[in-house]
Amino acid sequence: MKIRTKLSITFILLLIFGVTAISSYSILFIRGYLLEQAVYNLEQDARWMSLSLEGVGKTFEDQLRLARISSITGYHISVYQHDGTLITEYPENTLPSGIGMAENSRTGDGDDNSDGISNQSEQLTIQTLRISTLRETIYEPVKTIRWIIYTGMFISIGLILIVSFTFAGYMARPIMQLTGSSKRIASGDVDHKIDINRADEFGVLAESINQMASTLRADNEQLMKIYERQQEFIADIAHEIRNPLHTILGSIEMLELDNLPEEKRKNYLENTKNQAERISSLFKDLILLQRSVSDDHFLTPRVFDLSSVTTRIENVYKEKLAGRNLEFSVEKQFCKVYGDPARIEQVLDNLISNAEKYTSDGYIRLGYTVLNGKVRISVEDSGIGIPPEHHAYLFNRFYRTDKARSRDSGGAGLGLAVVKSIIDAHQTSIHVDSKPGKGTKFYFDLGKRPAAEQTDKGNEIYDL
Repeated sequence: MKIRTKLSITFILLLIFGVTAISSYSILFIRGYLLEQAVYNLEQDARWMSLSLEGVGKTFEDQLRLARISSITGYHISVYQHDGTLITEYPENTLPSGIGMAENSRTGDGDDNSDGISNQSEQLTIQTLRISTLRETIYEPVKTIRWIIYTGMFISIGLILIVSFTFAGYMARPIMQLTGSSKRIASGDVDHKIDINRADEFGVLAESINQMASTLRADNEQLMKIYERQQEFIADIAHEIRNPLHTILGSIEMLELDNLPEEKRKNYLENTKNQAERISSLFKDLILLQRSVSDDHFLTPRVFDLSSVTTRIENVYKEKLAGRNLEFSVEKQFCKVYGDPARIEQVLDNLISNAEKYTSDGYIRLGYTVLNGKVRISVEDSGIGIPPEHHAYLFNRFYRTDKARSRDSGGAGLGLAVVKSIIDAHQTSIHVDSKPGKGTKFYFDLGKRPAAEQTDKGNEIYDL
């Protein structure tokens, strides 16, 4: 059964019950009121008739007077002596059954101040006046009133049916609309919007469902992006592993030859080792990226001397860059910062390695300075630069501005993604300034002590 039918039946039953109850109560109330009023009128009429019919007897004049009063009032009038003997009545022998009646007695000797009815005789007499009328006469107006009430009741029930179905439709329409829209959204149509311009609870519910659909739509878009990135991620991993594996397999096949010269054998062995290290490095970077998201103990932060890290970086790359037309300079002044020294060293190593791949001549500089109570660390080169359209994607996994050049250089496109994951774990941000042909600068900020203890002591680079 539809909700519109249920609402209609409920409204109809409630309203019919109410109308019927009110109508029945009205009829009973009117009947009681009419009976009460008739008794009151009988009592009042009996009083003035007792005065008018005082001393009435069986004479023609008395009978005529009695008939005239009975005709005017419509009452059956009886007059009795004190011992209950009937003196006269009108109409005769027509005392109705089931009647309403009233009695009034007068006693006395002709004095107007007496309480009975005097027969104008010299003896003390008592007369009793009885007037009565049929109960049907009293209830005669009830028939008309009853028909009026019943007619009004049936008209009201008809109106109730019309109003109930109309009101039920009005109430059920937004519910049916919300139900249909909810089914569409549940089936995947998250672009559907409920258009109910109401200020009541239905409007609030519609707005809530629209917000839910908007959230689902955003979540679906995010999931699609994640899915696409995951597919790209898997494809990139497969590609990055396939090339080294092919190289390793080719080298092993060559090493299986019996007459392979010793020098070539060494070259193939070296090539196999390098490719295996490349795969190992790839998986290390992937594990590090995963830990940066899921491992609460990914960092071991402490206050350390930044110059100790830059000195180790200088020792690694000074020999590696020897013989190239590159100026490599490193800041080595004592400076305390708060962070994980091993991870910061890994960040600087990846940034300098990236700069070394794209800088054929000029300079590579690693420096730091105190700025607004924090230490800004930067790696700057005079290399080929990065076009602005690539800046937003530089830190994505496996993203390359020049894929062919990157693979030739042995890169997997994870270096900058690792850098960003480490910097994000330090609750700071890494930035890039670069233009094609004008070099590139990466920089980020670190606090000089834990956040709860940081104070701005100025821009001194020495913090002893």
